[in-house]
Amino acid sequence: MPRWLRENALTVAMLGAFVVFLMLQSVFGWQVHNEELAEHGAAPLSWWAYLGTGHFAEAVFENWESEFLQMGGYVLLTAYLVQKGSAESKPEDQTDRPEDDPRHANPDSPWPVRAGGLPLVVYRNSLSIALLMIFGGAFLGHLFGGVAEYNQEQALQSGAAPISAWQFLGTSDFWFQSMQNWQSEFLAVGVLILLSIVLRQHASPESKPVTAAHAQTGA
Repeated sequence: MPRWLRENALTVAMLGAFVVFLMLQSVFGWQVHNEELAEHGAAPLSWWAYLGTGHFAEAVFENWESEFLQMGGYVLLTAYLVQKGSAESKPEDQTDRPEDDPRHANPDSPWPVRAGGLPLVVYRNSLSIALLMIFGGAFLGHLFGGVAEYNQEQALQSGAAPISAWQFLGTSDFWFQSMQNWQSEFLAVGVLILLSIVLRQHASPESKPVTAAHAQTGA
């Protein structure tokens, strides 16, 4: 295996799976959408045209929205909250790690650490900020894709006038779509936090060592 691929295999595997599943989602979604159009006597769309529809955008972004909310919230909450015995928690008595102290910066440290001031303040929180900003973008993508799909459904079914994105934000449809994804994401993380107390996966950084006591907190 080439060295670059070996050193980046986890990212390549994850993003490769993402591309494959997104393509499959688009194909199956295209077929479903054309079946819905046919039921209402509308002309079918090409796959390329389908990629620009609210049906596709809504389905993609409502899932991205929940994933990045979960990850951003998880990163932020684990900075302040602990779970005794969990590999997903920092030790109970730990606040900042010694390595988090900018006085321990070295020539290889990222430049915001060496610069100090506002760049350091932002950089110290940059991971949660980035994840939550992506969540915000996905939220908007879900909102605008959702209102496009909602308006098309209403037009096909009853010929109702379209509504604005602001109006769609106030509908139960939008929040039902969001909540059904948000609750599942936080359930999955909560289950992982609890299961990592007593269960192990050898060689995984998401697990405590196989020989670690159940009460040991953190990996």
